[in-house]
Amino acid sequence: MPLEDNFDAAFAAELALQEKQIQQSYRPVIGVHKWFARRPGTLFRNLILSEYNGDISLSDSYYRAHQLDGVIADPFMGGGTPLIEANRLGFDVVGSDVNPMAYWIVRQELSPIDKEQVAAAARDVIDDVSEQIGDLYRTTCEECGADARVKYFLWVKLAQCPECGEKVPLFPGYLLAEKVRHPKWVFACSECRQLVEIDERPPKSASVPCAHCGGAVGGAGPARRGHVSCSRCRHDIAYPDACASPPEHLMWALEYHCDHCKPTHRGRFFKTPSAADLALYEAARQRLSGAAGVPIPEQAIPEGDETTRLLRWGYQRYRDMFNERQLLGLATLLERIRAIPHDDAREALLTVFSDALRYQNMLCRYDTYALKGQDIFSVHGFPVGLVQCEANLLGIPRVGSGGFAHFVEKYQRAKAFCREPFESRRQGSKKQRVRIAGEQIAADLVDHFPDGPQREAWLSAAPAIDVELRPDSLDGVFTDPPYFANVQYAELMDFCYVWLRLGLKDRHVQFRGETTRSASELTGNVTMGRDLAHFAAGLSAIYAHYAAALKTGAPFVFTYHHNELAAYAPLVVAVLDAGMVCTAVLPAPAEMGASLHINGTGSSVLDSVFVCRRGSEAPKEAFTPEDIGAALVDDCAEMQAGGVRVSLGDVRCLANGRLTRIAIGVLREQWDADREIEERLALAKETLESLSAGQQEQLHPEAVLAQLPATPPQQALALF
Repeated sequence: MPLEDNFDAAFAAELALQEKQIQQSYRPVIGVHKWFARRPGTLFRNLILSEYNGDISLSDSYYRAHQLDGVIADPFMGGGTPLIEANRLGFDVVGSDVNPMAYWIVRQELSPIDKEQVAAAARDVIDDVSEQIGDLYRTTCEECGADARVKYFLWVKLAQCPECGEKVPLFPGYLLAEKVRHPKWVFACSECRQLVEIDERPPKSASVPCAHCGGAVGGAGPARRGHVSCSRCRHDIAYPDACASPPEHLMWALEYHCDHCKPTHRGRFFKTPSAADLALYEAARQRLSGAAGVPIPEQAIPEGDETTRLLRWGYQRYRDMFNERQLLGLATLLERIRAIPHDDAREALLTVFSDALRYQNMLCRYDTYALKGQDIFSVHGFPVGLVQCEANLLGIPRVGSGGFAHFVEKYQRAKAFCREPFESRRQGSKKQRVRIAGEQIAADLVDHFPDGPQREAWLSAAPAIDVELRPDSLDGVFTDPPYFANVQYAELMDFCYVWLRLGLKDRHVQFRGETTRSASELTGNVTMGRDLAHFAAGLSAIYAHYAAALKTGAPFVFTYHHNELAAYAPLVVAVLDAGMVCTAVLPAPAEMGASLHINGTGSSVLDSVFVCRRGSEAPKEAFTPEDIGAALVDDCAEMQAGGVRVSLGDVRCLANGRLTRIAIGVLREQWDADREIEERLALAKETLESLSAGQQEQLHPEAVLAQLPATPPQQALALF
C-alpha cells in the first residue's frame, strides 16, 4: 500500500499551506473560472505520487516531471483539482459532475487554446465594446478638469418610508477609505454627503464638522440591525420588509483614475458624483430601455438555502442583481463575444465573461482597507450589503481590478501555466519557482472511456452514477466530494450559468436547461428537502459504482471535513456499502485560515484524507481509546511540523476523521448493505457517537494540544 506508507504529511502540509495563501500564484490554472472550496493542487500531487511513484520519497520526486500511466476518475470533479493533477502527471482521466458549470470549467482547464488567437479576439472585443459604451465610465477629474476614467461607482440602498414616502439612504457608516493605502481618511458627510478627507479618524461615536456644510463627519450611520429612522418624519423603517421589487440605490461616491494627474498625485482619486455623472447613468438607463433583443437572462430566482435571502430583499429575477448600466454593458459585451467566428476563442472569452460577473453586479461591496471591489462570492453565499460597488466593466489597464480585461489576463496566465507548469518552494524567506519541464495540463476531450495513445479526458455533465464504467478499468479514484451542506454549489453557480448559457446553449446540450439545480445534487439543502439520508444514499450509490470499477488493490481516496460528527456517518455507510475498507486516514491542510468563511468561526483548516481499498485485509490498527488518542496527537504533530498552527477546531475535525475510520472497521463484519438507508445511517451514527463518548478524555482538543511538542520561536514566525 504505497500511499499509506509513502505519504509525507508534514511535507505535503508545508506546500499546501503556502499554496492556499495565494492559490492563484501557486496554481494559476484555477484562474480559468471561479469554483468553490478548491482543495490544494499540491496535496493531490503528493497523494498521487505517493501511490504511483514507487518508494521514492516525495521530497525527491515532487519537483521532477513524471509520465505515469493509467486512468484516474473523479465522480465529483467540481473545479477539477484531482483531475488536473492526474492529467499533468500523465494519466487519462474520467470526470463527472451533475453541475454543468463544473463540467465547463474543467473542460476549459484541459482544452488547449491558441493563445495568440484568443489574445487578438480579446483586443478586438474590448476595443469594439469600449467604442459603444466606454463613455458611460468617464468622469471629470476634480484636480485638473481633464477627462478621467471611473474605476468604481459607490451606491447605497434606499428604504422608502411607509408613512411619508421619503427615500432614506441605508448608510451603516460613512467611511469610504481608510488611511492605509490613501494618505487620509475619507468619509461622506452625514448631512450633505460631500466627501471629506481628514488626517485623524474621530473616536467611536464622535464626529468632526464637515468643511462644506458643518454637518457631522465620521460618526455612525443611521442603518443598523434592520432598522432606520426616517429623516423626514422619524418613523421607524424596517428593512428588508418583504420587498416586492429590488431595492433602489443612490450613487454617493466615485473612485476614478486620472492619467494626467497620477504622476504627481498621492493616493487615490475620490469624488462626490456630479450632475454629469448622474446624467451618464440616466443615459445608460435610456439606452437599455431602447434596446431590443439584447441577451439578458430572464430566469426567476428560485427559493433555496442561499437564494431565499435574495428573495427577501426583492430580487425576483437574476437580472435584478444588476443595475441598468451593468445590464447594458454586459449584454453589449456578451453579444460581441458571441460574434467571434473561431469556436475556441469564443468559448474562452465566454468563460472569461462568466467569471467576471462576480465583480459586475450590485451585490459587490467596496473594501475600505484594500480600496477595491469585493467578489460577490468572497463568502459562499449571497450576502446582501447596504453599500454596493459598481466596477468599470472593461477595466483600466494596469489599474484596479474586476474588469473584463483583468479577467482576460487572468485566463491567459492560467493557460500559460497549463502549457508550462511549475512548482514553488521556499528558499529561506524567498519563493523559488521551479519549472517542471516535460509536464503539461492538456488532454484530448473524448466522449468515451479513454483508450487512445494520447492523454484523454472523458468529462460528463451528469450524475456520476450514470457514467458507464467497466470492472477493473480504473487505476484509482481521487475526489473531493461535497461536505454535506457546506456549499450550495447549484444555487451559487446559477448566478453565472444563466448568463453563460446565453452564449453556449445553441452549441452545447449541457446548457439547454434553465438552471444547474438537480435532484441528483449531493448537498444537504433544507429548502429542497435533501437531508442526511439523501446525502448518504447518493454517496453510497456513487462510491459503490466507482469502487466496482477499480482494479484489484487500487485506491479510492477522498477528502472530507465537517464540524459535526453526524455528518461523517454517510461516509461510513458509503465505504461499507461499496465493499471497501479504510486503510488510512491522513491529515492535510485544505483551507486558508484567513478566508472570510473560516476566520473567526472555529472551523478547521484541515481535511481528513481517507484512503480506501476494495478487497484489502482489515487494517491492523487496534480499536482502543489509547491508540486513537496517540494517533491524533501524531496527526497534529505532523501538521505542526508542516507549519500549521493547530487549533481546537482542527483537532475536532481530525478526531472525527479518526473515529470514522474506526467505525468502518467496527461495523465491517456485521454490515448489511441491503437494509434501509435510514437503518444503515442510524447504525453508523450510533457507532460514531458511542466511540466518541468512550474516548472523550483522549480526544479532548485541549488535551491533544497539550501533548504537542513546543514550537521553536524561529519556526513560530513562519507558521501560517
